[in-house]
Amino acid sequence: MRVKQFRRAAVLSASLLSVNAFAAETVSIPVVKMDPALHAKLPADIQKSGIMTSVNNGSFPPYEIVTGTDSLDGASADLATSMGQLLGVKVEHASVSGLSGILTGISSGRYQLGIGPIGDYPERQAKNDFVDFVKEYVAFAVPNGNPKNIQSLSDTCGLRIAVMAAGSAEKVIKQQSEDCVKAGKPAVTVQSFTDQPTSILAVRSKRSDAFFSSQAPLTYFIKASNGQLTLAGAGKSNGFNDIYQGTVVPKDSEIGKVVLAAYQELFDNGTYAIIMKKWGLEGNMLTAPGINLGKPTK
Repeated sequence: MRVKQFRRAAVLSASLLSVNAFAAETVSIPVVKMDPALHAKLPADIQKSGIMTSVNNGSFPPYEIVTGTDSLDGASADLATSMGQLLGVKVEHASVSGLSGILTGISSGRYQLGIGPIGDYPERQAKNDFVDFVKEYVAFAVPNGNPKNIQSLSDTCGLRIAVMAAGSAEKVIKQQSEDCVKAGKPAVTVQSFTDQPTSILAVRSKRSDAFFSSQAPLTYFIKASNGQLTLAGAGKSNGFNDIYQGTVVPKDSEIGKVVLAAYQELFDNGTYAIIMKKWGLEGNMLTAPGINLGKPTK
């Protein structure tokens, strides 16, 4: 199956979801006062331009909802706006294709950060740092009624499972496929897509049996599916330990320290909690942000 076949429909799907899924939420986020001390710690080129560029790889609702070539909505967009107000800069948004484009683009210095949140794993920490601000879980979006009876990762042998290309779920489901074969069961057909809407569209069109991904965006898509989809395998480890997600910054960079300090202030002044609750993400909140909280699998 080719991702290009779904691209245009996926963009339309994301647009419709951004309008419908949280239409009832009309929370006002207070303007944050600029902190001159934090502004002074930004790299000189950012202070001069007054702009930081955050890169994304398409819609990742309810965190990132791409609404145009360089415009973004969602919890992360709200967080970026508040952080920009605090730092006295404007955070602009750019899109690339695929998660690997974000990680390599930031490690090479092409982009200054990726607001994310993006999964923080030790193998990724070698080239980038993660300023973690949420905890996540991984589950399955399946057709209503769960026709394939997916209750956990172990139930995926012989099924067609959609995942985000280059994401942590892709790695886990590929390992599960190998485990299926070793146990004498059919392999998992792993279907890798570049974004969330395309993956969801594959399930809704019955080209995939399930989409294996972060629970927060899956919940968002399910709410917007008008009863077509449901959540499966929630509350299970599904091949993961504790999952932390955050903003990607260059390794050992000054901007990483500034972003951490900015997030801490947004946690302390209540802005973070307002944003998370606005988007129905209370269950994903951390008590404090941190750098590289993701730990190796035991």
